[in-house]
Amino acid sequence: MRNTIVLEKDWTFYKNPQSESGEAVTLPHTWNAIDGQDGGNDYYRGTCKYVRHFAKPELEKGGRAYLEFNGAAMTADVVVNGTKLFHHEGGFSTFRVDVTEQLTEDNLLEVYVDNSDNTKVYPQKADFTFYGGLYRMVKLVTVPKVHFVMDYAGGNGMKVTPEVTILDAAEKQADADVTVELWMTGEAPDVTVTVAGETQTVPVENGYAKAVFALKNVHLWDGVEDPYLYTVKAELPGGDVVERTFGCRSFKIDPKEGFFLNGRSYPLRGVSRHQDRAGAGNALTYEMHREDMAIVRELGANTIRLAHYQHAQEFYDLCDENGIIVWAEIPYITMHMTDGTENTLSQMKELIVQNYHHPSIVCWGLSNEITAASAVNEELLENHRRLNDLCHELDKTRPTVMADVFMLETDSPMLEIPDMNSYNLYFGWYIGELEQNDSFFDEYHSTYPDRVIGLSEYGADANPAYHSANPERGDYTEEYQCVYHEHMAKMIEERPYLWATHVWNLFDFAADGRDEGGKHGENQKGLVTMDRRIKKDAFYVYKAYWSKAPFVHLCGSRYTDRAEDVTEIKVYSNQKKVSLFVDGAEKETKEGARIFRFRVPITGTHTIRVVSGDCTDEITVRKVDTPNPDYIFNKQGDVVNWFDKEDFKADHYSISDTLGELAKNEIYARHGRKFVTQRIADYFNSKSWYKGTVEPETFDADTSVFNEYEVANIQKIADTEGKLRSEGK
Repeated sequence: MRNTIVLEKDWTFYKNPQSESGEAVTLPHTWNAIDGQDGGNDYYRGTCKYVRHFAKPELEKGGRAYLEFNGAAMTADVVVNGTKLFHHEGGFSTFRVDVTEQLTEDNLLEVYVDNSDNTKVYPQKADFTFYGGLYRMVKLVTVPKVHFVMDYAGGNGMKVTPEVTILDAAEKQADADVTVELWMTGEAPDVTVTVAGETQTVPVENGYAKAVFALKNVHLWDGVEDPYLYTVKAELPGGDVVERTFGCRSFKIDPKEGFFLNGRSYPLRGVSRHQDRAGAGNALTYEMHREDMAIVRELGANTIRLAHYQHAQEFYDLCDENGIIVWAEIPYITMHMTDGTENTLSQMKELIVQNYHHPSIVCWGLSNEITAASAVNEELLENHRRLNDLCHELDKTRPTVMADVFMLETDSPMLEIPDMNSYNLYFGWYIGELEQNDSFFDEYHSTYPDRVIGLSEYGADANPAYHSANPERGDYTEEYQCVYHEHMAKMIEERPYLWATHVWNLFDFAADGRDEGGKHGENQKGLVTMDRRIKKDAFYVYKAYWSKAPFVHLCGSRYTDRAEDVTEIKVYSNQKKVSLFVDGAEKETKEGARIFRFRVPITGTHTIRVVSGDCTDEITVRKVDTPNPDYIFNKQGDVVNWFDKEDFKADHYSISDTLGELAKNEIYARHGRKFVTQRIADYFNSKSWYKGTVEPETFDADTSVFNEYEVANIQKIADTEGKLRSEGK
């Protein structure tokens, strides 16, 4: 029989592996819960050690014992009784270590976990904190001699593939053929498989078996309305048993009409999420996952982009159970590393093998903003082709997708590799005007009507402490965040061809390199604060668009002191009519949709209340002579994206360098150009792939070394820089 022991307690943590004194900890644990969230980009990145004793488990004759790690960031070395048994690269997936041969009556387990900067394990450059630690659970799993495979990419030896035929979409009538594939270790004559009350015993050949179940009038997994799950159970004669839940659903993605679920239009409108929380870092408990899902459901979202890495199985399970459709991806992000290709492939393999059965997942994300600090060259293209091929090899049922940085040309060959694309757009925050989001998609869809396109990131930072009667881009007020999302929600609704849209982000999250908007170490684009205590007013914009649960929300509960004589009172609601009361007296009733605006004269302290049926909300406003200085962010120029101001290390580009310079010089460096400017020379000399052999004068006189992609990139950079100079930027 299979047995699992959770190794949650009795760990000793050593920040310095050579130290003789450590700290007692309980899993999940990260050593960056504090310093990874306080700003300064000085959080500890290095090797730490976790130590624990465990007793020898009972084993059947020929049985095996495995240590299972559900998340060890970013690399891990597993040592049992003084012998190093395993090295794992990637901080977000499950891996197992066979410890059978090392077992004694009392066993010493040492795990060396490392989140250091390196050149081959992703992520290394991104706008979030790279927490280190055993931040998910560790388990001791014993299996009999004949057992389902434990050694393949962290999977459990089972693959479930439902093929659904929709008979009547309106009536939700469908049949399904469910194929269950199984892989075994050891000699087994057959395996017994049960699905939906039907049991089959099928032969095992060369460690492989397959059973197919024809389900008539299948109960569909139908999104948030009806996320029905089946269970498949497989049993070997020796007693080993594995189970998985799965859902029967069909989907298609149309470039003109967007996403379809089970034969009907089902626009995907939702949010992104980091596995992060104030005071806990990425060491999240199951209750924290549950709370996050409850907030997703309250918002009314039906999709989540789980950025930018594999998330906990508990959260994928919650998505299955709640009907939330998922974009799953690996942390191939921001900057391509020549030595990192194999790591992208191994992380993708683990992601797919471990999560194939989740009906919530509909696509595999190849990369995120990978051209932000990388030139589009053959090496980058080939890495993506290999990833794309791997996805289709492992999973023939789901498309691939890529999240493109807003500077990436729409005619770039990068967009031709995945099955579909989405863009990260920040017009109205980092650059430009809100209306440019509209024109971008209108132009894209007109030019490429047969391409699937979506909106993978968009957002504006807001500190709940800052407020203004005249909000503007870059002021970090709640009010501007509302202006921004009011526009974006309407823009999205008017473009049904967008296959999926994901707000960046549902929650504020740690980015220790940030220091802006009155907060240290946080990206404040969340609709909810990092501690989950405050739902910012913009949260209710989307609740008004997406949620069916009746509600009214008065904006400005934290904007009490107001210097204007007549103030705007804004209401978000999914009701058609709302009534406003000032100091107990009804002022006005308005009919409309989602956003209701009232003008209210103020002279002193007033109680403002809104009512719609059984729904009500209330705030207090107070007239003051001058604006409250605590509400005002000391703005020091325009907001800039994180990758435009990076100055982390001596061998990195500095704040004085533009993305254009970085991208252009990387193209030159790939062809061996030497650099005169010391900081640039130092940067490329730190890269193992760089061989500077060509003098600048010789190199600059010969353009024949560039391929067509590089020529196009260089010209694009020159055009952009010229435009910026003409605008005085």
